[in-house]
Amino acid sequence: MAFVCFMMTMVLYFAATVSFLVYLLRRSEALSNVSLGITAAGFLFHTLALVAKMADASSASPPSFFEALSFFSWMIILVFLVVEVRHQIHVLGSFMVPLALMSLVSAAALPQTVPTLQPVFKTLWVHVALSMLGAVGFTVGFVAGVMYLIQERLLKSKRFNVLYTKLPALDFLDQLNQQSIVWGFPLLTLGIVTGAISAEFSRGSYLTWNAEQTGAVVTWLFYFVVLVGRLTVGWRARRAAYLTVVGFACVILTLVGVVLKSYGDVS
Repeated sequence: MAFVCFMMTMVLYFAATVSFLVYLLRRSEALSNVSLGITAAGFLFHTLALVAKMADASSASPPSFFEALSFFSWMIILVFLVVEVRHQIHVLGSFMVPLALMSLVSAAALPQTVPTLQPVFKTLWVHVALSMLGAVGFTVGFVAGVMYLIQERLLKSKRFNVLYTKLPALDFLDQLNQQSIVWGFPLLTLGIVTGAISAEFSRGSYLTWNAEQTGAVVTWLFYFVVLVGRLTVGWRARRAAYLTVVGFACVILTLVGVVLKSYGDVS
């Protein structure tokens, strides 16, 4: 059942991605409702797939990369749907649904002999869940930053096209950017703490400074500086948008490094 639900999820997320991207180029708002309906259907199948997968797996077994990336994708869609219900920002789906699809496709593209996460990530689901939730917060901040930069460029060039009419106001995007970091940073912090505790029990050291831990610490320090700059120095607008784009690149590079190292160890 889990496999069938995952396949249906990818099909629906792909259809929603295409529909949302077409929505960017057309003035019809009806297409946004169609895209949202497809996304909601995909989210339902995704939820069923995760529940079925968890029911089949042993509660004591650590999560695999497939499960972690799938959960990450699921959380992206969940956050999008929550924001959509609260603020009716249809265009957000044109950016977040493709990211969720790419995460799910990346998970499906992993070899069948998927290694479980390394001991630093073995606090059952606690560390993985917290780390993925933090990454979702940074993903929303990244999307808000990208939309801010696009909207600002359209305003400066006075190109009041279809995309300009769909993007939210700059103040809203800046606020969304900040709220996403404020939400994601403590979750990432808790994820790193639980990972360090797990490492102490399994390896006898809180930090071994391997590639994964180094990447996570560098990412944490980067977002710490950004968060302090936003809340105290008053970094806003364009600077904050660029910084969240760079920070999201750190998140992706860290995740890719963890995956490559783990598969390298297996091979």
